Amino acid sequence: MLALSRKKNEAIVINNDIEITVLEVKGDQVKIGITAPKEVPIYRKEVYLQIQEANKAAE
Repeated sequence: MLALSRKKNEAIVINNDIEITVLEVKGDQVKIGITAPKEVPIYRKEVYLQIQEANKAAE
């Protein structure tokens, strides 16, 4: 895992076409914005895991 420190309004770029920006830091909560091509699916991890489980159950 790569760990990076970023401040509000700072960003990281992944693979030239995905940008993740820190929008707000409030206590222990961080709000991020993600800019990516429409064909790139973006999920919160807990939702992604639910989708994976549902797909396994459907097999």
